[in-house]
Amino acid sequence: MRKLLLLLLCLAFTQAWAQVQSPKEFLGYELGERFTRHHRVMEYYQHVAANSSKVVLKEYGRTFEDRPLVYAIVTSEANHQNIETIRTDNLKRAGLQSGSPSTNIPIIWLSYNVHGNESVSMEASMATIYELVTNKTAWLDEGVVIMDPCINPDGRDRYANYYNQYGNKDYNPDPQSKEHNEVWPGGRANHYLFDLNRDWAWQTQIESQKRIAIYNQWMPQIHVDFHEQGVNSPYYMAPAAKPYHELITKWQYDFQVTIGKNNAKYFDQNGWLYFTKERFDLLYPSYGDTYPVYNGAIGMTYEQGGGGRGGLGVLTAEGDTLTLKDRIAHHHSNGVSTVEVTVANKAQVLQEYQKFFSNNVNSFPGKYKGFVIKGDNNPDKLTALANWLDAMGIAYGTGAAGKPLKGFNYQTQATESFNLTSSDLVVSNYQPRGVLASILFEPSTYVEDSNTYDITAWGVPYAKGLKAYAVSEKITPGTGKYSAPSAEVTSTDKAYAYIARWQTLEDAKFLAQLLKNKVKVRYAETPFSIGGKNYERGTLIITRRGNEQHASRFDGLVKGLAKEYGRSLDATTTGFVDSGKDFGSGDVHYIDAPKVAVLAGNGVSSLAFGETWHFFERQLDYPISVLDTDDFSRFDLSGYDVIIIQNGRYNGLGDGSMKMIDDWVRNGGRLILVQGALNSFADRDGYSLKRYADDDEKAALKKLKEKWDEADANVKYADRERNDIQGIIPGAIYKVSLDNTHPLAYGYGDSYFSLKTAESRFGKLSGAWNVAYIPSGAKPVSGFAGNRVQKELENSLVFGVDRMGGGQVIYMSDNPLFRAFWDNGKLLFANAVFFVGQ
Repeated sequence: MRKLLLLLLCLAFTQAWAQVQSPKEFLGYELGERFTRHHRVMEYYQHVAANSSKVVLKEYGRTFEDRPLVYAIVTSEANHQNIETIRTDNLKRAGLQSGSPSTNIPIIWLSYNVHGNESVSMEASMATIYELVTNKTAWLDEGVVIMDPCINPDGRDRYANYYNQYGNKDYNPDPQSKEHNEVWPGGRANHYLFDLNRDWAWQTQIESQKRIAIYNQWMPQIHVDFHEQGVNSPYYMAPAAKPYHELITKWQYDFQVTIGKNNAKYFDQNGWLYFTKERFDLLYPSYGDTYPVYNGAIGMTYEQGGGGRGGLGVLTAEGDTLTLKDRIAHHHSNGVSTVEVTVANKAQVLQEYQKFFSNNVNSFPGKYKGFVIKGDNNPDKLTALANWLDAMGIAYGTGAAGKPLKGFNYQTQATESFNLTSSDLVVSNYQPRGVLASILFEPSTYVEDSNTYDITAWGVPYAKGLKAYAVSEKITPGTGKYSAPSAEVTSTDKAYAYIARWQTLEDAKFLAQLLKNKVKVRYAETPFSIGGKNYERGTLIITRRGNEQHASRFDGLVKGLAKEYGRSLDATTTGFVDSGKDFGSGDVHYIDAPKVAVLAGNGVSSLAFGETWHFFERQLDYPISVLDTDDFSRFDLSGYDVIIIQNGRYNGLGDGSMKMIDDWVRNGGRLILVQGALNSFADRDGYSLKRYADDDEKAALKKLKEKWDEADANVKYADRERNDIQGIIPGAIYKVSLDNTHPLAYGYGDSYFSLKTAESRFGKLSGAWNVAYIPSGAKPVSGFAGNRVQKELENSLVFGVDRMGGGQVIYMSDNPLFRAFWDNGKLLFANAVFFVGQ
């Protein structure tokens, strides 16, 4: 009877497995013969989950274009029955839950297609999940594999649709053929054209927010981010290149080597080319490899040659044809190999993982032991910080009143004594996520090697405009959490006007909604006091006069919007101020609701456009028109008050379009030029913007460059890359003085931390307003800037405003909206839109 029962069970088991189809059987074509659209891949994962007891599929969110974000939990049936214990045991190892783990199952997380046009990895994921549930089931007894088949569905379908539309019937490997050259903006980024591989820590995009919430519930030991690079590059795999941060442990690097050698074993067997320890470093904390590393995992980037130009097959510089099938095979091999080597070393993997977090809690190794964010920061900024810390899983608390401390003051750039207060927020690095907190908050980025792949500075207090201290002694935060004071509206029977302060982006959101509701608003050009309260430049004044069209709805409308956006309002029964200018003064300016246009299309940086698009739609909630550069010459610009030209190359606009812009500005338009866009307007007739402020500055810099050229002549060929970095700035923070009496800088103090990501320099303006510039002798407060570029940037423009006829030109040499995480620049951009030229 037992033998018969066992036979029946085996037969049932075999029949169940027979129901799991291979990708070819399910899709009707071999992987690599075409690009599979996202919905079909989702259907395949649903099929596998429905027909295998080893797979559970979960949806964790939806994209901006309403495509599902899913992850598959792949492990043995026994592990699935115990999956919640395995998950929580892992959090216990990390010190994120109390208690001791009772299981010894490592978690391996495989992430695919963060860049939509790095299209091979989602295809490879189907091959990998099929092999795991059919041929590698023994490994699933020993570990849990989490697979996210597509981090960026919107970008992936944008690419797949393009290729499937324009690809030849039989693929053409000629790299010049249309199928290998995507149209703007390409498929790399998500809906709002953000690079999701730079958003892990900042979580500005819905995909990142939803993914990190799930990631923090699992906290894997291994994370692989699958990518592609140029068609002429062989495969890149771990170990990573320098620089990697000093807080990365020896074990984390050594096990990257172990994994790399196991991967290489299969590449060697197949004669596939690869490289390691080059190009892709471990520094910037918002990558798909570094964010996991700083969370205790072994985080790795795998890069296959191909990318958006790969198509189904492309001719390389060596004359070989690289096919999609080749690319799938390489990613598939390394995905499976990574699972293999992890489960083979699971005891040490789990032991070292637990040790990483234990060291953070008991003996944090970094220079700074914690950070104090002062309680007298603007409540909006503290609320945003607290929400972000919660999303990151970084613990914080309140301070102990009166405790004297010494710390590095981010604002003054000096070590100073200060007193802790009960309203201060304290982030101690003696916590499980201490390494992550330390790296995100460190005042000056540790850069072991300046030859890095991305920006080298990001300090949270700089980015969020916070008064804060980094302290070298251990501080224990209290249990209190930040609670913002309630917004208040002072009452009066019939207000002459309502007054709202102008200090943060939240105030700009309120203004945007007032204007959208056709409420007339004014702003104060000079400070004033009324009713015993003082108000700064930029304060919003909403008078009853001028808003008669709202009749009895006026008070309810203004107060309702203030409540909705959490704004405090002061009501006054008079426009007669105690000091400053009365509300009817010519120095109290009416804000004409601007009609805004933004350039997009060929020549425009898609990422920079996306940052602007996202800023208006998802942050300000204010309408914009998008003007395509290819059609620019046929547009009527007279209907727009503000035109934004973001970072890009605009030589293709042509003389006719440039003259249209010139005439529009002279007739009263406000032109906002950002970063690379300045290059097309520098030294142009009618604009004050010049490369050099005067001939003396030009001659001095020319002399310096001649000296550098002479030195370059003696550089050894092997040292060429090291020599070249003297002239680059991959992303460094400068402290600049700010003229906060100018409308462009309302709401700020007298200084600003600017993130500079480009080497271009422009001289201080003559006969125009230099709102911010880099003074002589200035050096970055954080991050790397080559010594040559430091000299070139001296006395260069950061932000300026130029009057041209009846209009204004706003120059922004640095991008205040960079990746949407540089929060402290957003009010400055709002000032450019709503205040300048009004």
